[in-house]
Amino acid sequence: MADTLELYYEDAYLKEFEATVTSCKDGGDGSFFVCLDRTAFFPEQGGQSCDQGKLIDDSGKEHTVKYVSISDGIITHVIDGAISEGSKVHGVIDFDHRFSNMQQHTGEHIFSGIVHSRFGYDNVGFHLSDSEVTMDYNGPLTDEDIARIELSVNEAIWANLEVKCEFPSDTELETIDYRSKKELTGAIRIVTIPGVDVCACCAPHVLRTGEIGLLKVVKTQNYKGGIRVSILCGKRALEYINGEHGIVEDLVGIFTTSQDKIVESVGRLQSDLGLFKSQVAELQGRLLDYELQEIDKSLSSVFLVKESSFDQNQMRKTVNMLAAEHPGFCGVFAGDSDKGYRYIVASGTDGAEARLLQGILREEFGAKGGGNSPMIQGSLVSDDIEAVIKRCQEFKV
Repeated sequence: MADTLELYYEDAYLKEFEATVTSCKDGGDGSFFVCLDRTAFFPEQGGQSCDQGKLIDDSGKEHTVKYVSISDGIITHVIDGAISEGSKVHGVIDFDHRFSNMQQHTGEHIFSGIVHSRFGYDNVGFHLSDSEVTMDYNGPLTDEDIARIELSVNEAIWANLEVKCEFPSDTELETIDYRSKKELTGAIRIVTIPGVDVCACCAPHVLRTGEIGLLKVVKTQNYKGGIRVSILCGKRALEYINGEHGIVEDLVGIFTTSQDKIVESVGRLQSDLGLFKSQVAELQGRLLDYELQEIDKSLSSVFLVKESSFDQNQMRKTVNMLAAEHPGFCGVFAGDSDKGYRYIVASGTDGAEARLLQGILREEFGAKGGGNSPMIQGSLVSDDIEAVIKRCQEFKV
């Protein structure tokens, strides 16, 4: 079978095309693998997701293109229905999706080109999906570095530079200093943005950088000794900024303040919240002391049931206080019958072996947890916590 003619190299803005079906195989689950003699659908490769759209057969029936791949020069379209081999089809590209990918990918080239020229780092990883664009560089960048790079990228966008895509001859390639993530063979496509970047790339790109509109860095994180940078370009960047602006406006309304004072208002709220938490913890401690004082000191194996918000520190403190005054096992179950219970159980004044009780809880109630001789902890699900407690109180070492 001859290689598929890749129409997106002839015109990245081609939205519709005519082709002939060269093969159609049943892929199971209602999917069919269709190959064409020519296509404008860009397949998933080079870290970029594939194009979307539809194929219309000669009867007028539309078939959704669910996935596009390439192997050994043959491009395969996964569609939702069979089309006869040798028949004609009309392909329609989802150009909004295509153009968005073109904006993101050309923006990535500008960003990576500037990183390479200023810091000497290589782009060692790239991912472009419908929800994110990430680049991995093999060296660190500070927040200040990122801010300066972002500004320079946008200045290159606003300069509306030409984006030149071509297949140089072997002789010409020898004179071109271009970026590439791996060793390449065969025809090599070079994407050049004058004064900014020269890189080997197989994907469609915009004709001029101005079509990108805007690039926004949305996240950075340390990654394998270097840095991972997440960006958005064009409409995606605008939607992201609008979303962030909407959050700011909501906060302005909540705090009845101006945008420039939101951080200050949140800081005060955080400080007040910390103070309130401290006060609540102190009051809860006093109430707990009163509750424990009311428990008959002659009782053995004392267990309490608390609400889900009763935290681990409160549980441990309560168990330690009970175990210091009562024999047998003393513990706290915190939670509810829907989501389950956390528990901490300790040996009382007679030094009973808590790990033996852990075995009972695991075998009879499906508990998960661990511990040692004096104290165990874990979690379990039960719609009758009183039955669990009764079993614990009845257990004798």
